[in-house]
Amino acid sequence: MKYLNELSYQVIGCAMEVYKNLGPGLFETIYEKALIHELTLAGIPVQSQVVVEVNYKGMNLSEGLRLDLLVDNQLVVELKSVEELKPVHHKQLLTYLKLMDKRLGLLINFNVADLMSGIKRIAN
Repeated sequence: MKYLNELSYQVIGCAMEVYKNLGPGLFETIYEKALIHELTLAGIPVQSQVVVEVNYKGMNLSEGLRLDLLVDNQLVVELKSVEELKPVHHKQLLTYLKLMDKRLGLLINFNVADLMSGIKRIAN
């Protein structure tokens, strides 16, 4: 878990750099592209729009279900640009963590006055 804590710290630092340069109020896709660029510049491996496999009693139901970012194949990052985070956003990330058998995720809402208030760590 120590590595995951360090990795999440690095991702938060990259998100803060994006926020410092772009500010609040843009579309989620803009923040996603900027954060991918920032992570890449930092040498941190990242995948975007990763398919989440959902199997129910032998049937694949995962069509169209994607998480925003998977950092170093370990940390799930879900991005938002909403007025406020709702409980369903936390549950969505927790479900992704369970389905992908990952231990830690970050929920980052860029549409806030102070980015740190828009970042939530969620553990599985």
